[in-house]
Amino acid sequence: MLPLTLLKVSIGSNILVELKSGTTYTGPMVSIDSWMNLNLGEGTIETSPEGNKFWTLKKVYIRGSNVKYFRVEEDAVDKAMEAQKQYKPSTGGRGRGRGRGGRDGGRGGRDGGRGGGRGGGRGGGRGGGRGGGRGGRGGRN
Repeated sequence: MLPLTLLKVSIGSNILVELKSGTTYTGPMVSIDSWMNLNLGEGTIETSPEGNKFWTLKKVYIRGSNVKYFRVEEDAVDKAMEAQKQYKPSTGGRGRGRGRGGRDGGRGGRDGGRGGGRGGGRGGGRGGGRGGGRGGRGGRN
């Protein structure tokens, strides 16, 4: 499970964010982006690094690079697992069958094959046969 998925399902619930400076913010998360910049909504409490001063804020924007850690509610993990199940599994890149040909008709090969590749003619691709390399004449004329 990706951390960003866990944070995105926590939108609307209370979280605790500690910054590298030691300041903490506790409040409802309104939004988060892919750089982990986040907005906390009305009723957010800011605590000083020493822990002896508190402020109530209407809105807070926190840059993701300043965050030391997040603490989310316990049910956020279950929500994140459910959200991940809804995504279609990846096919793994370009997929199979898009390569450079099979045994007979691909690029290259010494036996010439069916003349596949750029050389055409007898050579059949890169360096195969007489003069049939890349862009070559493709054999005798």
